[in-house]
Amino acid sequence: MAERATAARKRRQLQASIGAGVALLLVVAGTVWLVVSLGDDKDNSTQAGGATCAWTEIPAEQRNAATKDVGLPPTTAKNTGSQTMTIDTGLGPITAKLNLANVPCTAASFTHLAEKKFFDNTKCHRLVTQGLQVLQCGDPSVTGTAWKETDGTGGPTYRFAEENLPTDKRPPYPAGVIAMANSGGEGTTGSQFFIVYGDSQLPASYTVLGTVTGGLDLVSQVGAAGDDGAFAQQAGGGHPKKEVLIKSLTMSAPVG
Repeated sequence: MAERATAARKRRQLQASIGAGVALLLVVAGTVWLVVSLGDDKDNSTQAGGATCAWTEIPAEQRNAATKDVGLPPTTAKNTGSQTMTIDTGLGPITAKLNLANVPCTAASFTHLAEKKFFDNTKCHRLVTQGLQVLQCGDPSVTGTAWKETDGTGGPTYRFAEENLPTDKRPPYPAGVIAMANSGGEGTTGSQFFIVYGDSQLPASYTVLGTVTGGLDLVSQVGAAGDDGAFAQQAGGGHPKKEVLIKSLTMSAPVG
């Protein structure tokens, strides 16, 4: 019996060794496949010019007077390095850094729109101070001295998919980030964005565009001045009582 027990123990040890060897082989093989695949993707990505972006045009019958047609951005976008966004406002400059690895298509859209002067001489139309602390901008139709009922309904003639969703962040939208507004469904991002000046609990459904590097104090001043409650019965908040005029919005050349 002792001999049989010893033989059985040796068989179990041998089987365990073989099993470990097979597992190690699978890991190594998988690693080789991963490295090769990543190498191929990198080559293809470089040949294609970086990330591939899909722009969904809004049918003509679904556009409104607040929609501004400036064409479509390129379908390829750089996905390495960073860009600086500068929002020159009547209160002073607000700057932000965009990581192109996280938001290649969103950055490409902003670059395209900025080159077309899409945001120039527009006003930030919505401020929320209760529950959320955000200033929303980016509607090309919000111009002039008076507010209009259509404020907040404007954008370009295309929509695109969300990127860089903060599903693993708590809070998802801390003070100092700039994020993209959308229409509530997937693939409905346009040109409107919001600057978060106080930690805000929102569903992680909105692209985190970048991080403010200067001028957040200006946005906080706007928040302290309050809003007129115009959107209180709908999305919340209202027009900011302290006007924020975007004189120009520019994007730097990519770095890195």
